[in-house]
Amino acid sequence: METLDAVSREGRDRLYPSLTNPNWLVLRRRREIFRDGIALLEIQNLRVLDVGGRIQPYRPLLEGRISRYLAVDMRPTPLVNVVGRGEQIPFAGEMFDLVICTQMLEYVSEPSAVIAEIYRVLKTGGWLFVSVPSLAMRDADEDSLRFLPAALRRLLRSFRDVKVVPEGGSFAGLFRTMNSGLNVLVRYPILRTIFQWTLCPLINLSGALLDRVAPGKNDQFTTNYSVWARK
Repeated sequence: METLDAVSREGRDRLYPSLTNPNWLVLRRRREIFRDGIALLEIQNLRVLDVGGRIQPYRPLLEGRISRYLAVDMRPTPLVNVVGRGEQIPFAGEMFDLVICTQMLEYVSEPSAVIAEIYRVLKTGGWLFVSVPSLAMRDADEDSLRFLPAALRRLLRSFRDVKVVPEGGSFAGLFRTMNSGLNVLVRYPILRTIFQWTLCPLINLSGALLDRVAPGKNDQFTTNYSVWARK
């Protein structure tokens, strides 16, 4: 089993990514989307379920507002309360105010079954925060799905107030893809180190700048989406 220090460090790196991280563009935007959504929630003492909560990167953003925080994941870590599948969540219905499910649905064969279980355990008026890739490198044999806004709205049709938010526009998506591709192709350790400390930060900053100054809100090349949905 992974140590608490290891998973905590991985969670911090995802919440506050370094400029040397090829995924910096989407991770920083996801943090902003989650933080802004949490600020609008009226409930103060939240009962939270993290589906796929192996490292729980967004838990610190809920500090001071948690009544109880539980995590379900197939992979055991010191942060996981129940080792199990999202398709069979072992909790009673109408139990949680907020369910978090980030970067997990692409690994399951039936995302609709996971969403149905999340809907069941959410209280009426409760919220779901989910994030999914729309364009990304395959990172595991189980990685099998990508999602676009229309598919997300169909998947979440039982919910109301569904808001699909791109994690950056097309420039961010293009530059993130460049960084991800180079990160895969640069194999030799010395070259990888040079890439991470020179070209990677430059690509990240260029993508952020162009995304900010580009006219319009083109998100056709967005590589990841966040969604807030209310039961």
